[in-house]
Amino acid sequence: MVTWYTGLILLVAVVRLAELRISARHVRLARARGGIEAGASHYPAMVALHAGFLVACPAEAWLFDRPWIPALGVPMLGLLGGAFAMRGWAIAALGDRWSTRVICVPGDRLVSKGPYRWMRHPNYLAVGVEMLALPLVHTAWLTAVVFSALNALVLTDRIRIENAALARYCVPERR
Repeated sequence: MVTWYTGLILLVAVVRLAELRISARHVRLARARGGIEAGASHYPAMVALHAGFLVACPAEAWLFDRPWIPALGVPMLGLLGGAFAMRGWAIAALGDRWSTRVICVPGDRLVSKGPYRWMRHPNYLAVGVEMLALPLVHTAWLTAVVFSALNALVLTDRIRIENAALARYCVPERR
């Protein structure tokens, strides 16, 4: 089962790499429209966190001979699927405004469609669920605990930076 789990992690990594390509394209578009990046100094920490997470998940499963426990793994696969759906919905709602960086085009309206109708940062909620669920698919509980805590620390800073940038550069969506 750990081989299958490693394949799942590789699939997630491929999705993340595709997202980075999409993000790079969106960053170029935003900058061409006068986009201003906020909090660039925290970006390397986010990249390191996510890369380390994708390495730690299978490493813990292999090195500590973590078992596949269907009663835990199956619900975690369900949570993971829900988190992926939420991320996809959030990315689709933002369209070409979505990126892995905090970039605002002055004068753009805040997005209030899709999941943004009900919450400010649905993508970050989805990432938090992924950081918990993906390791627990194969009982990598140490990775789940450590990386969920690190993610909470990084996202606390990221959300503060993003909220300030949105308040400074964007105008509220008309309702």
